[in-house]
Amino acid sequence: MTVAIIDYGSGNLRSAAKAFERSIRESGRSDPVRVTNSAEEAAAADRIVLPGVGAFADCRSGLDSLDGMVEALEEAIIIRGKPFLGICVGMQLMATRGLEHGEHPGFGWIEGDVTPIDMRSPAERNGSTLKIPHMGWNDIVLDRADHPVFAGLQDGSHAYFVHSFHMVCRRPEDQLAHVEYGGPVVAAVGRDNIVGTQFHPEKSQAVGLQIIGNFLSWQP
Repeated sequence: MTVAIIDYGSGNLRSAAKAFERSIRESGRSDPVRVTNSAEEAAAADRIVLPGVGAFADCRSGLDSLDGMVEALEEAIIIRGKPFLGICVGMQLMATRGLEHGEHPGFGWIEGDVTPIDMRSPAERNGSTLKIPHMGWNDIVLDRADHPVFAGLQDGSHAYFVHSFHMVCRRPEDQLAHVEYGGPVVAAVGRDNIVGTQFHPEKSQAVGLQIIGNFLSWQP
């Protein structure tokens, strides 16, 4: 099994690769993890990971700049059904569109928009004083506890977040998990062979390694 982590200039690639390599090693396997900007290598991989940090439009532009990459991802993931994990903005790119600094098209794999986290006044948020970006550890609430990528986890599992925008799903069944941050904020989405986390599994210690291990063994 080959894992491709897509390098388009907008991801925490070293940390992601090390986390996947550790999970593979601890499972007793020796599957290769390849950080790549090649559409051909991405298409040939058995599992595909798309990290992402920064602005939605910049990440989309970075992917578009790689010859044939967006088409290769569509072919491998949507048509051929290979397991896919999007992380942070890599998850957000699965949406219909992003509304950060204008309107920008996403992949359209998950119906929904990427919008700012609610910045209502503290009084409207029951007196809480929240900061944007949402940064640090938060407790996950599982909306789809039966999803194989979240096997072994439970409500209250801690994950690490850094973001100012989040996805709002048009279909409730596509929301796999959320956190409370002045109201519910989407933490994970998915359908069929695709899954995405707003939090960073590679920074989420034991919880993150559990999710990565589950993803590597997932047979959608």
